[in-house]
Amino acid sequence: METRAGADTAMAVWSLLSTRAVTVFFLGVLCRASQAQAFSFPFRKPESCGHDQYFDISSLSCVPCGAHQRPDVRGTSCVCLPGFQMISNLGGPAITCKKCPENMKGVTEDGWNCISCPSGLTAEGKCHCPPGHILVERNVNGTLLSQATCKLCDKSENSFTEANTLGNRCVRCDPTFINTSKSCECLGPNILTGGLCFSTAGNFHQRRISTVRQGKLGVSLNSEWFAKYLQSTASACSVYANLTSCQALGNICVMNMNSYDPATFDACQVFQYVFENTAGLSTAHSIPFWRQNLPWLFYGDQLGLAPQVLSTTPLPRNFSFKEQNQNTKLKFIAASYDIRGNFLKWQNLEGGVLQLCPDTETRLNAAYSFGTTYQQNCEIPMSKILTDFPTPIFYDIYLEYTDENQQQNIWAVPVLNLNLKYNKMFVNQDSSPNKWLLTRRIFLVDAVSGRENDLGSQPKVVRIATQISLSIFLVPNTKNGNIYPPLITIAYSDIAIKDPSSQSVKLSFSVKYEMNQGEAYVQTDIALGVLGGLAVLSSLLKTAGWKRRIGSPIIDLQAVMKFLVYYAGDLANVFFIITVGTGLYWLIFFKAQKSVSVLLPMSAQEERFVTYVGCAFALKALQFLHELISQITIDIFFIDWERPKGKVLKAVEGEGGVRSATVPVSIWRTYFVANEWNEIQTVRKTNPLFQVLSVLFFLEVVGFKNLALMDSSSSLSRNSSDYLAPYSRILRYAVSVALWLVIGIMQIVYFAAFYERFIEDKIRQFVDLCSMSNISVFMLSHRCFGYYIHGRSVHGHADTNMEEMNVNLKREAENLCSQRGLVPNTDGQTFQIAVSSQLRQHYDRIHELLTRRNGPARLLSSSASTFEQSIKAYHMMNKFLGSFIDHVHKEMDYFIKDKLLLERILGMEFMEPMEKSIFYNDESYSFSSVLYYGNEATLLVFELLFFCVVDLACQNFILAAFLTYLQQEVFRFIRNTIGQKNLATKTLVDQRFLI
Repeated sequence: METRAGADTAMAVWSLLSTRAVTVFFLGVLCRASQAQAFSFPFRKPESCGHDQYFDISSLSCVPCGAHQRPDVRGTSCVCLPGFQMISNLGGPAITCKKCPENMKGVTEDGWNCISCPSGLTAEGKCHCPPGHILVERNVNGTLLSQATCKLCDKSENSFTEANTLGNRCVRCDPTFINTSKSCECLGPNILTGGLCFSTAGNFHQRRISTVRQGKLGVSLNSEWFAKYLQSTASACSVYANLTSCQALGNICVMNMNSYDPATFDACQVFQYVFENTAGLSTAHSIPFWRQNLPWLFYGDQLGLAPQVLSTTPLPRNFSFKEQNQNTKLKFIAASYDIRGNFLKWQNLEGGVLQLCPDTETRLNAAYSFGTTYQQNCEIPMSKILTDFPTPIFYDIYLEYTDENQQQNIWAVPVLNLNLKYNKMFVNQDSSPNKWLLTRRIFLVDAVSGRENDLGSQPKVVRIATQISLSIFLVPNTKNGNIYPPLITIAYSDIAIKDPSSQSVKLSFSVKYEMNQGEAYVQTDIALGVLGGLAVLSSLLKTAGWKRRIGSPIIDLQAVMKFLVYYAGDLANVFFIITVGTGLYWLIFFKAQKSVSVLLPMSAQEERFVTYVGCAFALKALQFLHELISQITIDIFFIDWERPKGKVLKAVEGEGGVRSATVPVSIWRTYFVANEWNEIQTVRKTNPLFQVLSVLFFLEVVGFKNLALMDSSSSLSRNSSDYLAPYSRILRYAVSVALWLVIGIMQIVYFAAFYERFIEDKIRQFVDLCSMSNISVFMLSHRCFGYYIHGRSVHGHADTNMEEMNVNLKREAENLCSQRGLVPNTDGQTFQIAVSSQLRQHYDRIHELLTRRNGPARLLSSSASTFEQSIKAYHMMNKFLGSFIDHVHKEMDYFIKDKLLLERILGMEFMEPMEKSIFYNDESYSFSSVLYYGNEATLLVFELLFFCVVDLACQNFILAAFLTYLQQEVFRFIRNTIGQKNLATKTLVDQRFLI
C-alpha cells in the first residue's frame, strides 16, 4: 500500500510538473510570436474576390471554391455549376457537386437532384416553362418525378388562375382583371397599368396623366415610378377605394412637392380629382380636409386659411419650464407609411427620426424640450444618404397631449412646404401668411422618383429635406404657457447625382419659439420717446450752461454743434437705459418663470435691440471723445506764493564786480506739484484690468455665460454631453451688463468707503500737497469758468529745511496756526470759479506771451531771447493771478458764495460774472471733472458698451475682454501723452520733469 501511495504521489508530481512545463513552453512560444509577428493582413472585400473564389466571413479573405463550383450571388459561399447536382452540404462553405447524367441535364429548384426537363434550361441549369405555366418536379407526396412537367394554369371562368411570380403555383388572378374583363387578361379598350386592369368608362383615364417630376434644377425628369404606379394607384383608389393605393397616390403627390397646376394633370391634380369625386363619402374625425379612405394632404387652397389654422385655436395644454409640472416636453408622434402606402407604425420623434444629422440621443432629444431653441447643422456624404434611405418613408406629424379628462389626444401639425408651387408660383415663400398653402405629409429623402427608365438604376436626382424648422407660437397674454399649433417649415433640395462618394449635402434642423413682440415694441418706443424728450431738455440746459460759462449769449453754429454733442451723450444714456432694462427684463422673466408667459425674441427680432446697443455705443464714444478733448486742452497755471528770503551778492558777468540780488525762489516745488498733477490725470475709481478679468472670470469660469443660452435652464454649469442651445444676443448683453455694473459699482463703493478713507486718497492728497508746497492751481475748463485750488501755505513759506518743515506740520496739527482756507478761519480750499470777461482777456494777453515762444522769431522781442521772454511772461502770470487772489485789482475783483441747490442739480450757474468774478465753495472737489477720476461713470459705461458691441459682433467674451483692455490702455496712453504736453505748454514746466 505504501508503495502504491508513493507511486501515486510521484505520478501526481510528474503530472503537475509536466503541465507547468507545457504551459511555460506555450507562453514562451506565444510571447516570441507576439514579439515577431505584426498583427496585420491584406484587406479584402467580397466584390474583390475572383470568379472562382468566395469571401470567407471567418478569415475575412478570398478562398477558392471547390471543383465544379462557383460563388453564389452574395459571394460568401459556393454553389454548384449548371448541370451539377449537390450531394453534400453541411451548412458551411464546403459543398460537394456531381455532374448530372446526359439524359437528365436539368437540376431541381433545390439543387439536390437531377431531372429531365420538358422544354429547355435556364441559365442556372434549371427547368424552364412557357409563360402561364408552372413547373412541377414532384408528386403531391414529395416523390421526385423522372421528368419535370409544365402545367398550364386554368384561366377560365371556373378558376381564374395564373402562374405566380416564382412560377411554381397557380394563384387567382387580380380582382381588377376579373371585374373588368371577366378573365385573367386585360383586353382592350381596358387599360393595363401597374399590374392592374381598369375600364376607361366614366373615369379620368381618358386624360393624359403627367409623369413629370417637379424640381428646382430646371431639368424635365420623367419619373419611372410615376409612370409605372401613378395611374394604377389612382385607379385603385378611385374605383375600388383601396386604402393602400390611396395612401400611395398621396405619397406620389407629396414626392411631387404637393404642387398643383391646373394646366397639367399631374399627381396632385389626380389626387384632387379623386378627392372631389368622393365628396359623398364622410370625413375623418369631422375634419373637412380629411376625406374617408384618403390621406390628409392639404388644408385647402382658400386665401387667409393659414392664419386661421395657425393662430385661432390654442392647443388645450399648458407648458412649463419646471419639473413640478410634467408638461416640459413636446411629445411629437408620427404615423409612418412606406412608398407603397403601407402603414408602418406609430413612432415617437425622439431619437432623431426627423434629424438627419447624427448626434447622441440626449442632444437629439433636447430638440423637444419646451423652451429650448434648437439648432443643428451638418454635412453628410451622398453615399451615406443613398445607403440609409433607399426608399422614402412618409410621416404625418401629430402632437400628443392629455386633455382635462385625462384623455390622450393628438393634434395635427401643419406643414409649410417652401417648394410647393400653386399655379406655377412658390406661394409658401411669400412673406404674407395669407397666401400660404399648408400641407400635412412630409418625407426626408426621396431616391426613387428621381430614377428614369429603370427603377433599379442609380437615381439621376435625389430630393432631400435640407432645412427643417419647427416653430412654436405662444398665445398672446397667456400666463399658463398656452401655445398655438406648431408649424413645420421644410425646404427640399434636388441633388444631381454624379459621384455619390465625392458629393455631400448640408443639412439643418431647428426648433424656434416665437411670441408677438408688438407690445414690447410699443413699450420700448414709449420709453424712447419720453426719455428722448428728457434728453433734449437736459441737453438744452447743458448748452445754456455752457454758453454762460464761455461768456457768449449768441446762438451760433458752435452752440448748435455743442448742443448736438451734449445730446449725443444724453441720448446714449437713454439707449443704454432702455437696452439694460430690456435685457434684464428678458433675463429675469424668461429664466425665472414657471408657467410660461414670455419667450425670447428670435434672431431677426433682436435686430432692433442690437441697433439700440450700437447707437448707444456710437453716441457714448462721441461723448467720451468730447470729454477727452476737453481735458487735454484745459488752461492751467500753478501760482507760486513763495517769496524771496533776502539778498545775496552776485557777480556781474563782464563787469568784474558784484552787486546785491534777491535770493531766487526754488522751482522744484512747482515741478513737484506739476508732476503729481500729471500722475493723477488718469487715476480712476476702478481698476480697469481687475474689472475686465473679473467679468471674464465670472462669465467663462463660473459659468454665468450659460444664462445666455436660449433654453429654460438657470444652471451655471452644463454637462459636456448635454445639448448647448444657441446664445441669445439679448441675454448675452444682459448678463454682461449685470456683471460689469455690479463689479464696477462694488469697486467704486470699496474705493470710496474703504480705500480712500484708510489707504490713499490721491485727490485730497494733491490738495494737501499744494498747501505744503505753497502752490495754488488755477484752471479754466471753459473761457469764463474753471476751478481753483488754494494752496497758499499758512506758514508763509514752504521752501525750508526738514526741521522747520516738521515744526510747521506739528504747529498745524496742534491748531497753533490759522486754517488753510481762502477765507480766513475756514478750511475751504477748492472752488468753482466763474471769471469775468475782463479777467479772461487779461489772462489771454499774458498767456499769449507764454505760448509765443514757439511762434515765428519775428513776433518775439528783439531785445530778449525766447527763453527770457517766457520767463518774463511766467512771472507776470504768477504775479497777476496772485494779486487777483489777494483782491489787488479792484476792477477785476471777486466774491465767494455757495451754490444754490438747484444750481448744483442742474450743473449750471444762474449769476453771470459781469463786473466781479464769482468763487463758489466746492467741498466735493469737482475740479476732478477735468481728470479721469471725475468721469468714472462715462468711462465705465463706454467700456461696458465697447465690450458688449465686440461680443455681439463676435460672440466671444475672451476676445471682447482683450480688445476692451487694449482700448483702455490706448486711450490712457493718449490722455497721458497729450495731457502732459498741454501741461508743459500751459505752465512752462519742462516736460522732462513730468515723469
